[in-house]
Amino acid sequence: MYLKKLSLRDYRNYESIEFATEGAVNLFVGPNAQGKTNLLEAIFVLALTKSHRTHQDKELIRWGADRTMLRAELDKKYGPCTLDLTFTNQGKKASINGLEQKKLSGFIGALNVVMFAPEDLSIVKGAPGVRRRFLDMEIGQVQPSYLHDLSQYQKVLVQRNNMLKQSFRQSQVNGALMEVWNEQLVGLSIKIMKKRQNFINKLQIWAESIHRGITNGLETLAIEYKPSFAYDGSVEDSVLFEQFMIKLSQAKDQEIRRSTTLYGPHRDDLAFFINGKDVQTFGSQGQQRTTALSLKLAEIEFIQEEVGEYPILLLDDVLSELDTYRQTQLLETFQTKVQTFITTTGVESLQMNRLENASIFHVRNGQLVLA
Repeated sequence: MYLKKLSLRDYRNYESIEFATEGAVNLFVGPNAQGKTNLLEAIFVLALTKSHRTHQDKELIRWGADRTMLRAELDKKYGPCTLDLTFTNQGKKASINGLEQKKLSGFIGALNVVMFAPEDLSIVKGAPGVRRRFLDMEIGQVQPSYLHDLSQYQKVLVQRNNMLKQSFRQSQVNGALMEVWNEQLVGLSIKIMKKRQNFINKLQIWAESIHRGITNGLETLAIEYKPSFAYDGSVEDSVLFEQFMIKLSQAKDQEIRRSTTLYGPHRDDLAFFINGKDVQTFGSQGQQRTTALSLKLAEIEFIQEEVGEYPILLLDDVLSELDTYRQTQLLETFQTKVQTFITTTGVESLQMNRLENASIFHVRNGQLVLA
């Protein structure tokens, strides 16, 4: 997968910009707050139809404009492909090769990306929400139906939480309506949990191998999926459904007192172990960073395995956060495999001698100039 050209109109701080990529490695260099990250974000948005930085689509539209338009021209294994995405205050429209997609799920997956940003270095020691976002981003790219299930789940969750709050205020429960919400919540939860477990099982294979290589065989990395409702993935869905329903019934009084849903994918987490020890609790900073790096490199291989071609790699000011050794591991991995876009405030902290034929674009005040 190769991005040949990116065009933006009224996107963030860019009034109008169009540029063709010059090679496999493209660097956006410039001071902070000039629009470097906006360029990587735009590529990410074209992949997933939403930003990794905000939940408000209107923030993507340049101040004073009524819409923003993004276009990517790609080379894929099946031939050229053009993606168009438009955001207005009324919603968004997406097209592939000029054909409008009735559902965004038909658009998502046409472009695959792996984003590696400084906040991803804390994926191991950060809050559980960071790890859930990691799961949702990567599974959603290769299984758009997952995003649909997740969206439906969030809607049910809001309605169920509202009912719990109402039940607490009124000191009574509408049992029949609660049963309806429980059934919907459990049905969607099972779909999401099974897809998350399947993803972790596959990611584990790649991450373990990559981590062992980075540490010269001294460390073995294990990833454990920790759903809020512990379940045996080998049991029939009908049995799992009944077990989950019983759990919600048992937790009813506690949920009403706290006015929130205590079990479900919104409370899932991941745990990482090196040689059997919890990395979040007992790992050194170096081990935590190596774990995060192994995960990102494993994502690249996972997507290639799922869709048949490598994704585009987006490195948002992350190389300067890595020491020389980890920079080397990352650079040697992507140079021969994936097209990469890198943002940095300066090239001094990068191992430029290891970057082969890298194109450098200078970014300043929403303008892009090839060095």
